[in-house]
Amino acid sequence: MEDREIAERLRSGDERGMEALLGQYGPLLRYVVRPILPREEDREDCLSEISLRIWARIGGYTEDRGTLVAWLTAIARNTALSHAQREGPRTPEALSHQTADPAPSPEEEVLRRERRETLRRALDALDQRDRLLFYRKYYYCQSTAQIARELGLTERAVEGRLYRIKARLRQRMGGERP
Repeated sequence: MEDREIAERLRSGDERGMEALLGQYGPLLRYVVRPILPREEDREDCLSEISLRIWARIGGYTEDRGTLVAWLTAIARNTALSHAQREGPRTPEALSHQTADPAPSPEEEVLRRERRETLRRALDALDQRDRLLFYRKYYYCQSTAQIARELGLTERAVEGRLYRIKARLRQRMGGERP
């Protein structure tokens, strides 16, 4: 089933749309969630939550803002990170680090937005191979071992490339010079 048809079925409340989506993209969703949630039972809970979020948010998805795959992986990643934060250690020390900071001031929010835009431009300036490597490590939280195994590289080669990528990003963002 095509992505457009899956999205249309989901919007109309047709359960066959969710069945098709999970049949086609279930392995991808599991792949995104696995590095973030190491325990199988947490992953299963999270995948159920992802399904609910997809149902609840499908009305906000439009093809002109990105592909269905990109939308699904963002939901999966964000849901897994939220789940990990909720299910994290419950010691007093851990809880003190998990408490939310007060909302940023307007000035801090402007600086955050500017910094985010600078980072986006710096990432866009990387070649696709380096950008994908960076996203795998820092967006999808994949281990260096997993990345190396899947790309047919040594862990040391992955670490070296990531080091050079971060140095280029720091330079483009006005930080340290390599």
